[in-house]
Parts: sequence; C-alpha cells; structure tokens
Amino acid sequence: MLKTLKELILRILICYINVMRKFVVLILLLFGTGSAFAKATESKTFLVLFKAKELKSWKISLNDIESQFSSFKTRTYTGNSELALLIDIPSCEFDECFLGQFLVETGSGQDLKLQDIAFRLFDMTESQKSLQVYLTSYEESLQKKKNGKNEKVTPIP
Repeated sequence: MLKTLKELILRILICYINVMRKFVVLILLLFGTGSAFAKATESKTFLVLFKAKELKSWKISLNDIESQFSSFKTRTYTGNSELALLIDIPSCEFDECFLGQFLVETGSGQDLKLQDIAFRLFDMTESQKSLQVYLTSYEESLQKKKNGKNEKVTPIP
C-alpha cells in the first residue's frame, strides 16, 4: 500500500508540474504577443518661429535657445524669413502648449517661458496628420464627382 501511495502522489505531482508548465508558457505567450502589438508612442517634431528683433531685445540668440534643448535633436534655420528651430522629441505625450511652458534662460540671466519668446509654436506631427486627413477627404470628393459625371453621361437603355 505504501508503494502505491507514493506512486499516486508522484503521478499527481508530475501532472501538476505539466499543467503549471503549460500555464506559464501560455502566460509568457500572451505577454509576448501583447507587447508586440502595443502601439509605441511616436516622436514629435515641433517648429518654433522667432522674430530676430524680439530675440535681440531679450539679448538671446537662436543658438543659445538651441543649446538649452540639447537633450533633444534640434535644427536651426536662419535666412531671409523668420528664425526657426525644429525640435524632435522622441516618445512624448505633450503638445505645443506644454512645450511653450519650458523655461529659457535669457542673456540677462532671466528665465522666460518659450511661448513668451517665440513668435509661433507648431506641432508638425499633428499638422501632418491633419493635412493627410484633408487630402484624403478632398481626393474622395473628387472621385465622387468624377463618378457622378460618368453616371450622367452614360445613357440608360
């Protein structure tokens, strides 16, 4: 009897281990596929425009402002038009209003919000999405008009 009881306990234990092994594999598989299909937050690009006269009045240059955003990828553009600063921020969940709250140190040692110094702030990623929606709806309306004209021209027998 003792031998059969030991065998019975051993079989139950082996069965329990097999069930738990399958359960662990199932849990790992669910987490693996869930993370594979999870939407990663995309990077955003912001365009900040400045007026040269305003920067001179605050005694700060575009390069000084760019250096204060050194933790992000930035590009500056100068020329005949407004001074521009492009800021690429990876994996962010904020908009141009939040970016405008960033403090920038001026040449006189004063801290000002970026929105107070900048002429305009644009979220280029959001603008690109909006443009794509407008273009798609415009193309659909053109296609409907084209289909409507084709239907009118063809006579019904």
